[in-house]
Amino acid sequence: MAATKRKRRGGLAVQAKKLKRDAKDGKLPAKPNDVSEEAAEEEKDRIPGPVCKGKWKNKERILIFSSRGINFRTRHLMQDLRMLMPHSKADTKMDRKDKLFVINEVCEMKNCNKCIYFEAKKKQDLYMWLSNSPHGPSAKFLVQNIHTLAELKMTGNCLKGSRPLLSFDPAFDELPHYTLLKELLIQIFSTPRYHPKSQPFVDHVFTFTILDNRIWFRNFQIIEEDAALVEIGPRFVLNLIKIFQGSFGGPTLYENPHYQSPNMHRRLIRSITAAKYREKQQVKDVQKLRKKEPKTILPHDPTADVFVTPAEEKPVEIQWVKPEPKVDLKARKKRIYKRQRKMKQKMSSGNAK
Repeated sequence: MAATKRKRRGGLAVQAKKLKRDAKDGKLPAKPNDVSEEAAEEEKDRIPGPVCKGKWKNKERILIFSSRGINFRTRHLMQDLRMLMPHSKADTKMDRKDKLFVINEVCEMKNCNKCIYFEAKKKQDLYMWLSNSPHGPSAKFLVQNIHTLAELKMTGNCLKGSRPLLSFDPAFDELPHYTLLKELLIQIFSTPRYHPKSQPFVDHVFTFTILDNRIWFRNFQIIEEDAALVEIGPRFVLNLIKIFQGSFGGPTLYENPHYQSPNMHRRLIRSITAAKYREKQQVKDVQKLRKKEPKTILPHDPTADVFVTPAEEKPVEIQWVKPEPKVDLKARKKRIYKRQRKMKQKMSSGNAK
C-alpha cells in the first residue's frame, strides 16, 4: 500500500508543478496558426540581411603574372587587374629565357584554368597573352595606350570585389575570330557567382569595343539608377596578333593582316626622318650648282628706259682745310679723374710724414 500511494502522490506532484508553470506564464499554450501569424508580422518589421551565399559552382581561377623586365606602368596595370578580379591569383615573375609552355605547368600548380601573362620585350614593348590552360585556345595581343587606376583622370570608384557587367560591341558577333575572343574574354573577366572573395553587388561595367581593328577596354562605375557612368580605369588597347589552337602555342587559327610590329613602326619613322634629311641635302646641292653656273646676259631692251628721269647733278665740293679733331669727352673725364687721384695721394702721403 505504501508503495502504491507514493506513486500516486508523485504523479499528483508532477501535475501540480505543471499547473504552477502555466500560472506563472499567465497564458495558455499558443496554437500553431497564431505562431505562424506572429512570425509573419516579425518578418515584415525585420530589416533584410545580406544576400545568402549559395554554392560556388563555376570555379574559374585566373593566374595573372608577368615576365622580367616590365616597367612601372605595366606593374600597376597588373595590380589593378588583380584588384578588380577577386578570382585571380598571383605568381612570381617568369624568366625571359624560359619557354612559354612552362606556364601551363605553373597554372596546374596554382590550380588555375585561365591565364593572363604580360610579356615585356626591349623594355618598351608589352604583349599580353590570354589563354585557356592547358588545352587552349590562346591569343596574343600588343598592349598600347595604358592608363592605370592611380591616375587623376579617373574620378570613379567601386566596391572592391564587386561583380562587373560585361558589355561587348555588336561587331564581336559578326566575325568568327571575334566571337572566339568574346567567349574567352567572358570566361576570364567575369567574376564567378558566389565566389568567396566576391561581393554580391554589381556596380561597374567592363566594356570591350572594336575600333580601328583593335579592342578598346574601359571600366565604368554605375553611379545612379538611370545608368549614369563615370570612368574608373584602367584603360588599355589590345591589338590582336594571332590566335592559337593550343595554350601558348600550337597551330595558328587566325593572324591579323592589319598588325604592324613595333620594330617595323619604329623603322618606318626612322626612314621618314632620313628621307626628309636627304631631301634637304639635295636642295642645298642644287642651290650650290646654280650659283656656280655662269649667268646668262640678256640683251638691253631700249623700251626699259622710257620712263627713267635723269637725276640732278650735284656740284663736287673739295675741302681744302683739315677738319678739327673730335673731342673725346670720356677720355678727358678719365684724365681729370687720374690727376685728382694723384693729387689726393700726394696730399695724404705729405700729411702722413
